Amino acid sequence: MGKPTGFLEYERLAEAIAPAEVRIKDYREFVARLPDDEAAVQGARCMDCGIPFCNSGCPVNNIIPDWNDLVYRGHWEQAIVVLHSTNNFPEFTGRICPAPCEAACTLNINADAVGIKSIERAIIDKAWENGWVKPQPAAHQTGKKVAVVGSGPAGLAAAQQLARAGHAVVVFEKNTRIGGLLRYGIPDFKLDKTVIDRRLEQMKAEGVEFRTEVCVGANPNMTGVTDDGKTLMSADALKAEFDAVLLAAGSETPRDLPAPGRELDGVHFALEFLIPQNKTVAGDAPNPISAEGKHVIVIGGGDTGSDCVGTSYRHGAASVTQFELMPQPPEEENKALTWPYWPIKLRTSSSHKEGATRREFAIATKEFLGENGKVTGLKTVRLEWKDGKMGEVPGSEEIYKADLVLFAMGFTQPVASLLEAFGVEKDPRGNAKATTDGEGCYATNVDKVFAAGDVRRGQSLVVWAIREGRQAAREIDLALMGTTELPR
Repeated sequence: MGKPTGFLEYERLAEAIAPAEVRIKDYREFVARLPDDEAAVQGARCMDCGIPFCNSGCPVNNIIPDWNDLVYRGHWEQAIVVLHSTNNFPEFTGRICPAPCEAACTLNINADAVGIKSIERAIIDKAWENGWVKPQPAAHQTGKKVAVVGSGPAGLAAAQQLARAGHAVVVFEKNTRIGGLLRYGIPDFKLDKTVIDRRLEQMKAEGVEFRTEVCVGANPNMTGVTDDGKTLMSADALKAEFDAVLLAAGSETPRDLPAPGRELDGVHFALEFLIPQNKTVAGDAPNPISAEGKHVIVIGGGDTGSDCVGTSYRHGAASVTQFELMPQPPEEENKALTWPYWPIKLRTSSSHKEGATRREFAIATKEFLGENGKVTGLKTVRLEWKDGKMGEVPGSEEIYKADLVLFAMGFTQPVASLLEAFGVEKDPRGNAKATTDGEGCYATNVDKVFAAGDVRRGQSLVVWAIREGRQAAREIDLALMGTTELPR
């Protein structure tokens, strides 16, 4: 695959990125796709490694060596066909996936991995530029109707696959726009929303119907309209109208930190900050939470925390500090120990580089301090591991100044009322209980009700959601028709 000696001749090349002082002035994407010639050189680095671990490292099992080779040889239109054969939305994963495929790359054993993610984005962006991404409506309709609850990556992937199989698909979304957390949780500087919109137009042309501002299943018998104008639809009404229902509503219950002072003004969940900001960028009302001129503390060291950091800098924050409960990981992983698995190592995002971000590890918040009902600081303590247990370090208490505190500690489970309205059995973590192996994959205990994505597996990556949406679509098609040609 690629050039046999390419990995010896060429260095890994990253995509061009706008300087921090420029990009924090707006919310536009700041990473440019690789030019064709540079992408071809990067494709040449793909080794003829015999066993491409990148394929299994990728949750959707992208056929990576094949499209790397096609890009190297200049066969771009063939490359997008191969890429689309396993991934409905490479424009999403090419921008926001952490690229577990690159961790599994054979070249990553002792060198820099192939830039798989950057090549993926180059392929799909070039495909859109050249009009190669066209609607693929089904040749024949089955007469079956499928409801998809939730319009995030799992719901969208399933909807597209089912529509192409000939089913009449309706996607229900409680918000005013389609996209789930792709739309509302991920900042525009990482994923411009026009990237979502153009894909939705393709799906509409394929027959997918989108119904926004519909709240499904808040209680079993609800009907009518909410105070803010949203349509109420009961679980029973949905099951009566459709031949199958897929629950793909995500995992939306955030982890809280119930320390003294939690009720103070200025202490918020991350999405209370990020969702209104995305709406503001889309032209809606101004974000009611502002970081301008404030000392911001973000509790949580993952991607959502990084999004809070980048958004705070764009607001004009006076300072940004990020807390992480766990000890600081090593800057480089022990590849001999971890390859081809996802390694634990220090990851510095583009948002961290946009200002003097202070990152504190092995630290816990004991109390939120405040004056006149507003947060003014945090009382913290350092943590250490002894005998396999985490404990506080005596005498390590500190006070951090804070005008705005954002919780970015992840999500625990889907909204319980949705599963309860449908009577769906839960697993021990509170997610929808459904298997992914054997007969009846993705089926819940309720007849003709399926579950996929974060609502089933818990909080995870966009690429895992796409995988589950595609696989659930196959199982639904099989259940409805007795046979299926959809890929797993």
